[in-house]
Amino acid sequence: MKRAVSKIKRFFRVFGPGVITGAADDDPSGIATYTQTGAKFGYGQLWTVVAMLPLMVAIQEACARIGAVTGHGLAAVIKANYSKKVLYAAVLLVVVANTINIGADIGALAAAAQLLIPVNFVILTLGFTALILVLEIFTSYQVYSRILIWLALSLLAYPLTVFIVNQPWQTIISATFLPHVEFNFEFFFIITGVLGTTISPYMFFWQASQEVEEEKMLHLTRRWGKPKIGVNFIKNLRIDNFTGMIFSEFATWSIIVVAATVLHQNGITNVTSAADAAKALEPLVQTFPYAGFLSKLIFATGIIGLGLLGIPILSGSAAYALSEAFNMKEGLNLKLKKAHGFYGVITIATLIGLMINFIGIDPIKALVFTAVFNGVAAVPLIFLIARIARNRKIMGDYRSGWLSNGVVWITFLIMLTSAVAMFYTLARG
Repeated sequence: MKRAVSKIKRFFRVFGPGVITGAADDDPSGIATYTQTGAKFGYGQLWTVVAMLPLMVAIQEACARIGAVTGHGLAAVIKANYSKKVLYAAVLLVVVANTINIGADIGALAAAAQLLIPVNFVILTLGFTALILVLEIFTSYQVYSRILIWLALSLLAYPLTVFIVNQPWQTIISATFLPHVEFNFEFFFIITGVLGTTISPYMFFWQASQEVEEEKMLHLTRRWGKPKIGVNFIKNLRIDNFTGMIFSEFATWSIIVVAATVLHQNGITNVTSAADAAKALEPLVQTFPYAGFLSKLIFATGIIGLGLLGIPILSGSAAYALSEAFNMKEGLNLKLKKAHGFYGVITIATLIGLMINFIGIDPIKALVFTAVFNGVAAVPLIFLIARIARNRKIMGDYRSGWLSNGVVWITFLIMLTSAVAMFYTLARG
């Protein structure tokens, strides 16, 4: 019995950047995009979840390994091995994508909170922005993130709803494993968004930098400027990464199924508000008094918890990228007085994101557009990651093998094809 308990404890101890990144992947942008996918196309895009899992695991494992092996974040590695033009282009992509995402997520937090309390949208966006900045700058992110992961457990409402509602299981299983493609702009727009909110630029930079933070926390001795890591460290990194990604994709599958069954089959094919999205959870609480309010409460808790977890990761990954590019001290382990530039980027990116909410864009639509933008921005970054992870000079004995390298290149080709198809069908009308 003691050995079993010891093994379980050892298993959970390896959880770190991979699990946190996986949880943050289902941020408000993800929930909105997956809900819109299920509402619009029913079970038609369920197969993307199975298709994306190996792609997501491969690209995030490569990013984590780059950070762990080099002891530097992704921007620092690009800076050391490529021209300034390549560096600035990569950093610009992630900063712009993250800032837009921050704005959409802040708007989603306010819209979700309005389901529960009748407070002005502007006041809520300002309040959430202030709360996020105070927590990220003045508290330990490790403590903060682990608290918020408990709020993220509200995502379990979607798997629960899957098994409570009467489902056409034969259709669902078939749709999960048999690809269905429609050659029109709407289909490729949403599928680019699904890919973009699942395989996002901020995740690449964040996970690489967090592996470096993890090594600092573990006080790994350095030889020749590189961390002293071994086979066990890489093994634990892969377990952490795989666990985070598989939980993330299971949540994705559940959200699409619930939206398809509850919304699409009842004629709701366009999610235009937080209240529309919350209706997907009504079957979970339909036997309780005030079922409508309870579904909104569960939905709002998930959006707020995941938003408060995800926004610091978005601003933090932008700050890591810019700090590494311009030789500023960086790290959430540092106090404000020791990393003014790093925390300055976090503050500016968050405030610009806040201002996006005052130009009249609907919060739920903004989340989906953000996912699509990420789907396009990720393409050139994956190209760089594939080359870095396979480079023996940079990665040494831990460079990507043929399988890992092959899947990362497949990820690049799939996301490139999706983006090109979206623009082509748009041009064709």
